[in-house]
Amino acid sequence: MDNFEKVEKLREHANVTYEEAKQALENSNWDILDAMIYLEQSGKVHGPEQSSYTTQTEKVKIELDDKECNSSFSDNLKRFGRWCQRVLEKGNNNSFCVERDNNEIFRIPITLLVVFLLFAFWVVVPLLVVGLFFNMRYQFAGPDVRSVDIDLNKAMDSAAEAAENIKNEFGNAAKEEDNE
Repeated sequence: MDNFEKVEKLREHANVTYEEAKQALENSNWDILDAMIYLEQSGKVHGPEQSSYTTQTEKVKIELDDKECNSSFSDNLKRFGRWCQRVLEKGNNNSFCVERDNNEIFRIPITLLVVFLLFAFWVVVPLLVVGLFFNMRYQFAGPDVRSVDIDLNKAMDSAAEAAENIKNEFGNAAKEEDNE
């Protein structure tokens, strides 16, 4: 920044004349911060008003009687119970389908799938992966299937196609070895 720009910037921030800004910068070796301090000390600019800021909040005393505390806790508990009930209903109304050659092999509620995944993860997941190599297809179905579920179904179709491609590559490699 050249000297004129410094004079202009100081003049704007300090609300002083060009002459005062230039004199302050010359006296402070063209350092804007030092020039601002010089102007404050010479009384041409007033410093900011004394203020303080804090991140502490005021302590507010809230008086609740025992009846209000118990009712709000019970209300929260009831609300949580209703939420659990809605989740279980949706999980039971919608299902996880396993298909092979466009024939449905079996269908289980999503709630049961979640229970299996929680308690037998190391059995269920490998079975699902192995099933992909035996032309199994997986999808979610039911009245509450939304766009998220549809995207999930697309991802499952992509996984089935990837397994089919891997299977075909191994099959082609085995055929080439047999021909040699």
